[in-house]
Parts: sequence; C-alpha cells; structure tokens
Amino acid sequence: MAAQEIPLGYEARLLNRVEVAEDTMAFHFEKPPGFAFRPGQSSDLTLVHPPETDSEGNVRTFSIASAPFEDRLMFATRMRETAFKRSLKAMPIGTAVKVEPATGSFTLHKTSAKPAVLLAGGIGITPFFSIVKQADHERLPHKLYLFYSNRGPEDAPFLESLGNLEKSNPNFRLIPTMTEMLRSKRKWEGETGLIDKAMLSRYVNDLCGPIFYIAGPPGMVTEIRKMLLASSVNEVDIRTDEFAGY
Repeated sequence: MAAQEIPLGYEARLLNRVEVAEDTMAFHFEKPPGFAFRPGQSSDLTLVHPPETDSEGNVRTFSIASAPFEDRLMFATRMRETAFKRSLKAMPIGTAVKVEPATGSFTLHKTSAKPAVLLAGGIGITPFFSIVKQADHERLPHKLYLFYSNRGPEDAPFLESLGNLEKSNPNFRLIPTMTEMLRSKRKWEGETGLIDKAMLSRYVNDLCGPIFYIAGPPGMVTEIRKMLLASSVNEVDIRTDEFAGY
C-alpha cells in the first residue's frame, strides 16, 4: 500500500502476529517515525481497503501493549468473528494500516510516594503491560501491584513476561488470579477467585493510600469500582478503562 493512500495519521506495516493466549493474538507493527505515546494510552487503528467489512466498520481503538522504549508497536486483542478481526488475522505481513496519534489519560501518576494498584481483567492487561515494562526500563521508584484476573492460565496474555518483570523490578508485585480453574487443564498454585477486598488486603497494607487503575470488561470495572468505594477508597484515587466489545 503506497503511503499516499493513507491520508491521515501514521502508516505502520505489519511485522508479525503471534498467539499470546487462547483466542488472543498480538499484532506487531513497525513504529512510525515521530509516533510518541505514554504507557497506558491508546490509538485508533484503521484497516485500509480490507478484504471484507461489516457494520462495525474498519476502525478499532486499541490500548498500546508495547512500551515507548520498544522499537515496534504492539496491539493485542481477543479474536472474535467480525470482519475486522478476520481481516487483521489474514492480513499479509508488510500490509500497511493507519494508526492515529495516541490519546488517553489512563497513565501512571507522577507522585512516586503513592503506590499504584493495577487491576486487570483479561485483555484489559494491555495498558498495564506497557506501564509495567516502561517502569522497569526507567527504574521508576513507584511501588506497583498488578492484580490480574483470568478464567485460567491459558487465557492470560503475557503472564510469563509479567512474571519475568516481577523478578527484574523489586518495586513490582504480580498477583495473578484464576476464576474458573475447573475448566482449565493446567496446573495452578496461585490465587483463585475474583479480585475482592480480602485479596487486595493480603498484599496492600492500606487501601486508602494508593491510586487504583481498573481495566477490563465493563461489568468487572463497575463491580471493582463499587468494592473500592465501599472500602473507603476516595473516588479521585480510582481510574478506569473499560474494554467493551473486544
């Protein structure tokens, strides 16, 4: 696709794609010159002349799962039976897409004295993956706690990479939890069940100290936000990013 056929935003070519969990793929694109973003931000990705389209259109908003220091852009998504997802999965390596400038304020707060508690459900891990990688790279002093909920280990994108980040960053604690282990064929010795006040309190001493970030399906975001408010967390210390219709 010639550059002049992509009139706005940036052109980025597909470098490769890889399955990162069951029914979940990560798509790696070249990072366009001049494309800047903060960890936790998102971008609109437009398919140019896709082989098929439907009523949902050719544009999707994705959190950027790569970190700013990395030399490529990565987007990860659950794969569903839509024209957009089918086209993305079948796209030949080297195909160009349009990427809009990054937007959003779901980014790590600057005051390192306040811990960050990151609460992820499923593919809601993508903004946090960027945040945690960049924090490790910059050796940020922030204390980071990542509670990461999935049905089972096979459904959890980037779980191994996050475990490695926990080993390399003494300020980062990873707490994965699985909610439907009866359906899983894998062994699991970590936390089970939904993220609740009891689970948070086992790892975070004072729930009124940190800034909380919640990303995942709308129902999960709503329930965790309610739980935090009922636990006397100040509303201004709760930030949310809903992943609807992924």
